[in-house]
Amino acid sequence: MIRIGTLSRALGRPGSSLRCLISGRCASTLVIAEHDNKTVGPITLSAITAASKLGGDVSALVAGTSCGTVVEELSKVEGISKIFVAEHEAYKGFLPEAIAPLIVATQNQFNFSHIIGGATATGKNILPRVAALLDVAPLQDVTEIQSEDTFVRTIYAGNAVLTCKSNDKVKVFTVRGTSFEAANTSGGGAVSENAPAAETSNDLSAWMGEELSVSDRPELTSAKVVVSGGRGLKSGENFELLYKLAEKLNAAVGASRAAVDAGYVPNDMQVGQTGKMVAPELYIAVGISGAIQHLAGMKDSKTIVAINKDPEAPIFQVADYGLVADLFKAVPEMTEKIG
Repeated sequence: MIRIGTLSRALGRPGSSLRCLISGRCASTLVIAEHDNKTVGPITLSAITAASKLGGDVSALVAGTSCGTVVEELSKVEGISKIFVAEHEAYKGFLPEAIAPLIVATQNQFNFSHIIGGATATGKNILPRVAALLDVAPLQDVTEIQSEDTFVRTIYAGNAVLTCKSNDKVKVFTVRGTSFEAANTSGGGAVSENAPAAETSNDLSAWMGEELSVSDRPELTSAKVVVSGGRGLKSGENFELLYKLAEKLNAAVGASRAAVDAGYVPNDMQVGQTGKMVAPELYIAVGISGAIQHLAGMKDSKTIVAINKDPEAPIFQVADYGLVADLFKAVPEMTEKIG
């Protein structure tokens, strides 16, 4: 008997590739690329890393309008072998009613074993519809890939971890971006081709437009430092304290759901189970009590600092450093002392 590891080294092939040759079966993964028609979204790079852990070929699907620069950028990403491109006015806004048939048409032609998207509003909107059309069960918020059919995901707002095995013919799932490193954006050489034709008529929804907030600060989900405020700030005007601190730290600014619901800041700043998942190098929670909903979105941060006047606040249970103090005095002092 020859060990796969020994033979694979002799042939200069990874063990996973050799298993494909022996069994006649191999994982092939389609990553649904998120973008703004100009650049690739950071979540897509994390999804590519997740796909690479499955072994086999990794392809990407780019759908949009005039997204040539996205395809060019994605072709340089390490780990992708092929890019399917679909450009049509119907794909504006990534409406699931338009994108899902395209993904299914691509799947029907190439028979991928896995279809992956990011655990974002877009991914969670599209992939369950794709799974329904393929008659399989979708998996959401995967944080670890143990094998081609075994995955780890969090449940109960992150309070429990579930390891599950899927026996479906094609595995459709979203991955949490903070759990996978971004793929290298150089060293790749993927080729591109037109995606299979799909139905583009859609009578169920229409893309009307979007209004995006513009900020000079880093994007919340990719920032290395995040400063978040909660109900303890008492008003939207008081968030100016955090903006000044964030400017000194080159940080993004987030908020708890309580602060968003109170109207202090817009909902695109919300961190939590129903907001954005972040895992920066440094997370500073100011005036945040630490509800489960919020902790689910930030507890993977490398270092957590909490500032709250209530010593019994749950946030202190997950914080690496805690300061029991009046935030209206502590935050300005911090800002002043930071060079």
